Amino acid sequence: MSQQSLHRKLIIDRFGQRAEGIARDEGGVIYVPHALAGETVIAEVDGERGRLVEVVEASPDRVPAFCSYYGTCGGCAIQVLAPAAYATWKRGLVAGALTHAKLDVPLGDLIDAHGAGRRRATFHARFTRDALGRLHREVGFMQARAHQIVDIESCPILDPAMAGAIEAARSVAKSLATLLKPLDMVVTATNEGLDLDFRGTGDLDFRHQQALIELADRIDLARISNHGRVVIERRPPVIDMGRAKVVVPPGTFLQATAEGEATLARLVTEAMGKATKVADLYAGVGTFTHRLAEKAEVHAVESDAPALKALERAAHNTPGLRTVTTECRDLARRPLMGAELNRFEAVVCDPPRAGAEEQMRALAASTVQVVASVSCNAQTFARDAAILIAGGYACEGVTPVDQFRHSLHVELVGTFRRAKQKSAKRRNLLG
Repeated sequence: MSQQSLHRKLIIDRFGQRAEGIARDEGGVIYVPHALAGETVIAEVDGERGRLVEVVEASPDRVPAFCSYYGTCGGCAIQVLAPAAYATWKRGLVAGALTHAKLDVPLGDLIDAHGAGRRRATFHARFTRDALGRLHREVGFMQARAHQIVDIESCPILDPAMAGAIEAARSVAKSLATLLKPLDMVVTATNEGLDLDFRGTGDLDFRHQQALIELADRIDLARISNHGRVVIERRPPVIDMGRAKVVVPPGTFLQATAEGEATLARLVTEAMGKATKVADLYAGVGTFTHRLAEKAEVHAVESDAPALKALERAAHNTPGLRTVTTECRDLARRPLMGAELNRFEAVVCDPPRAGAEEQMRALAASTVQVVASVSCNAQTFARDAAILIAGGYACEGVTPVDQFRHSLHVELVGTFRRAKQKSAKRRNLLG
């Protein structure tokens, strides 16, 4: 806060999309993180930003935070909102995006898919030397709205399988501290133990690599990788996906919780119905492919070659699956088109946060009967949904899935079915 900041008593009008209490005074709108609707608070105000100092009159929806780092650590946006109010707020994030896009579609209740907790986390390490030349390091999560590190000892939203993750991150940081380079370390819980992929050092000399190899043995890590390049693999890190056992590439994308993955896969499988030929677009390592292949032939398309190779190997080694074919392709630049799409009865599309606008336009012009759209961004989901609906699909429902509990993020699965009509009358949205 600047020298111009002042303590003010504020009445919080509403709770905003970014988990901030929103108040108004003579100076305009003020955003106060961790304040709830209906509360009277004392806040240190600087412009339109406020820092909560005291809750004078608490909301009945306020509950105690369960983590001592809450309010400083940027990992959780809101811990003090009671479960029912929290579910209403998070579902409202999706409802607001759909309304903004002028979409009137069935919206289901929020599904809590936190399960046992987060099975992966990104830890950060920063190093400094003081005036006496002594080396100091901080390891933890990023501070809220700042570039500082919150040096943490524990995190209560992690899966118990992540026990030892913070110790592992601290140990790697200690081994590489003399390089004085900032590190980002992704730790993932797998069937075979913890898998750690770090970034920021560039190529390592023999001495540092040997130190990491000895470290992996000492604290029993499954694998350590340097920006995707394996330093030591003591055991192949395996994740279960349906019947398949996938050896995940270093740092590859995974759903945040095992329960979240299972929930999304169930919703997608239900959407595909009895389809026997399915395309899985942005397939990753096969979150949906392996489960869908229990009943259908699946064509998996993904631009990440190591992820696609892992998917292919797992499918090949899993008995009882139907045919799985793969294609390495950047769908953002070269979406599946026309005849490529028309050979499938159903398509699942799970793009990054930017969505899949061009791919959705191609689907809108196709004969594909069912599309399951999966997203982690309500705004781009709504944009893409509008394209499908304009192209002749009816939305049978949208389900919000909360695997990022206490955060601003929410997953969505929407099912779109093509209305029966002559293809000549369908709008071609590619032009």
